[in-house]
Amino acid sequence: MVSADIKEGRRDEIAELARRRGFLWLAFEIYGGAAGFYDYAPLGALLKRRVETAWRTFYTKEGFYEIETTSVAPRDVFEASGHLESFTDRTVVCKHCKTFFRVDEGIDINKSCPECGGELEAAGEFNLMFQTRIGVPKGEKGGERVLDKSEGYLRPETAQGTFLNFPRLLRFNRDKLPFGVIQIGKAYRNEISPRQSLIRLREFTIAEAEIFVYPEEKNKHPRFEEVKERKLRLVPGEGAQAQEEMEKTVGEAVRSGTIANEYLGYHIAKVDEFLVGIGIPRDKLRFRQHEPDEMAHYARDCWDAEFFSDRYSWMEIVGVADRGDYDLSSHAASSNTDMGVYPQLQSQVQAEGEAEKAKAKAKIIPHVIEPSYGIDRIIYALLESSFYKEQVGKEKRKVLRFKKEMAPIRAAVFPLLNRDELKRKAKEVFQDLRNEAIFVEYDDSGSIGRRYRRQDEIGTPYCVTIDYDTLEDDTVTIRERDTMKQIRVPVSEVKEVLLKGRER
Repeated sequence: MVSADIKEGRRDEIAELARRRGFLWLAFEIYGGAAGFYDYAPLGALLKRRVETAWRTFYTKEGFYEIETTSVAPRDVFEASGHLESFTDRTVVCKHCKTFFRVDEGIDINKSCPECGGELEAAGEFNLMFQTRIGVPKGEKGGERVLDKSEGYLRPETAQGTFLNFPRLLRFNRDKLPFGVIQIGKAYRNEISPRQSLIRLREFTIAEAEIFVYPEEKNKHPRFEEVKERKLRLVPGEGAQAQEEMEKTVGEAVRSGTIANEYLGYHIAKVDEFLVGIGIPRDKLRFRQHEPDEMAHYARDCWDAEFFSDRYSWMEIVGVADRGDYDLSSHAASSNTDMGVYPQLQSQVQAEGEAEKAKAKAKIIPHVIEPSYGIDRIIYALLESSFYKEQVGKEKRKVLRFKKEMAPIRAAVFPLLNRDELKRKAKEVFQDLRNEAIFVEYDDSGSIGRRYRRQDEIGTPYCVTIDYDTLEDDTVTIRERDTMKQIRVPVSEVKEVLLKGRER
């Protein structure tokens, strides 16, 4: 009989499991490590690829193309985007141990140093950009310093690469709006005091969609009807109900002005759909609107999808921003590049012909709606929300209850006993499944019970056991992770069960 979940000690156990079972390892560990840097171990890399693949599939179904842009850019790019001026955190420093801290909800100048208990004092603004060099500095000429064009920065988001390519993307889309572009890649932020595992990293993976739309059509999303009845937990950032959690449908939230427009509402709903679809529990999700004083410099409005963590309380895992025309206008002005679009619909342009197009009113700059996913934080949310401890007989079972589509390993194949004839058949079944592009693992080490527990702990949905009956009738036992029920099926049906699931 399985008891209720046992949650004590979850914080340390999840980190220990992730390290021991090969999900996450401290980067540069043999040199003592460095705060804010982690390596994805074999199972962690597989889990991350599952999430990224699910995200790509989700947004390509929206009709969005993917691009890949550089992670280093010259100073001019980030000067125009506002990051050099505005991408900063307020800091405090301990007078005694000289440790710097980011000013946030947990630390301010009125508190004592978390490291030594000393007095804290204001230390000004700290820019989070990593600076680098592109090529060789010019140095001086005739006693005067030549403008240094070699100064560059590692990107803090993927979005700027998309904005810089907007004129070409517009032509690629035959001058039609709206359209969306997605990108997954590394981003870098020189966090002041990263002490929170995957929650605050200096190098991380971000997945962003940039949706370009006519400003006057933000309340005319063509597929809004599909999401308007989806219920969300919302925490508005301003107005009479500021910071009061409420439940509304997306349609109600847009009609009441809680969510500013249909495009923003549609993409908030799609974020919710994606997160729930990969296994984040709905009762641990909410959407919190940024308050005016925390809004990013480029945002007209922004909502964070927040996950409730047993360790960190509510934490942001996705941001959905209405960036308005800030980015395209800034780059247009700085680079003297035309980022405008004719406001009329393409069908009207074609009907009027090129001569009429030339007489059309002035171009306008499109607005941008941006869902921005923190992949590493989502990985942490999946690990924490999937981890369970339960009493099974006289022992406690640890299990990661990933959705089977997200599990790093879909199934493990075992010979019941460590006998040559069983091992040969087990390896044959294992290789047949691998040839079908199903990622399975072979294991013949230790007792069958111990092997089950190993697979439970890494979240493997199924275990396939080959025994002496298999040699007689070509059937195997399939054991399901969550219920621990076992069924007997022909070898020819194993693939179907692993991919679709089935109970008898």
